[in-house]
Order: sequence, then C-alpha cells, then structure tokens
Amino acid sequence: MSSEFILILGGARSGKSTFAQNLAGDLGEQSLFVATAEPLDDDMAERINEHKRLRPRHWRTLEVSRDVARELPKQLPDVEVVLLDCITLLVSNLVISGNGDRVIEEIEELVRCLDGWEGTFIVISNEVGLGLVPGDKLSRDYRDLLGKANQLLAEHASRVYFLAAGIPVKIKG
Repeated sequence: MSSEFILILGGARSGKSTFAQNLAGDLGEQSLFVATAEPLDDDMAERINEHKRLRPRHWRTLEVSRDVARELPKQLPDVEVVLLDCITLLVSNLVISGNGDRVIEEIEELVRCLDGWEGTFIVISNEVGLGLVPGDKLSRDYRDLLGKANQLLAEHASRVYFLAAGIPVKIKG
C-alpha cells in the first residue's frame, strides 16, 4: 500500500461526505472514521446520528473535536483508510473554545502525524470563501482561518476534489 492524501472541498450539502465515503470504501476495508462534530444542540445531535447511520458498520470511529493529531496515531495500526469529517467543524471547535490561534498549528500537526504512515488519508472541508464577506469579526476570522487551513491541506494533498451539487471535479492530481 502506498500513502495518499486526498482533500475534498465543497459547500454545505454539496455531497462531500457521500463522495468521501464511497471513495474510502473503494480504497480499503479497514477504515477509520474521524468525527469532529460535537452535539451542542438537538439538531446537531440528529445530524450526527444520521451520519452514523449512513456509515458502513464495520468502520471504526474516533470522535475527537480538537487535538486530532494527538489521538490519531494511536488508531493507525491496522488501518488502510482514514476519513476525517471534517476540518470545518474542527476549526469551528477551536475558534469557539478560544483557541483560534491554534488552528494552523493543529493542521500542521495533523499533516506531520501522517508522515511515514502507509495508507490513504481523506479529509473533508467546506469551502467558505465563495460568498459575501461576513458582517462580524468572529465570522470573518473563522472564514480566514478555515481558508488558510484549506490552503495548507491542499498544498500537501496529492489529490483535491471540489464538489458542487453532488458532482466531484478533480482540481489537483
């Protein structure tokens, strides 16, 4: 097996998760799903449950809302594919907890933790730079941090896909 890093970008409800899960299923049987969402309200808890329901039952799951790079290496033995869903919420979790200054460090640690690992790493993130400039500072800071995180991930990725209306377009690799 060789190492590959795939980044999947798109807007909300663009089909990123479905595309990523299908891709992961095609690339290996031993898969680890890394979930970064936190069930902070009933709606989010319902969305998380729906994502769980749609995942293959034989996949292992790591639920971690921040410090992914510290937890992930413990899970990598005997794993062929890691699917991280998603950077969007990881960045949000850091910003909301007052640790927005750690976003780039977290992404760099994530990329480094995969050095030398033989497997496929698939990362999902929203592209939030296509709309209007947000009206408040927190939202602008979040958009800017996520944009920087996406650029850093895209730089290291061997393949990058952009999804719109469920249609993947390869933009790198």
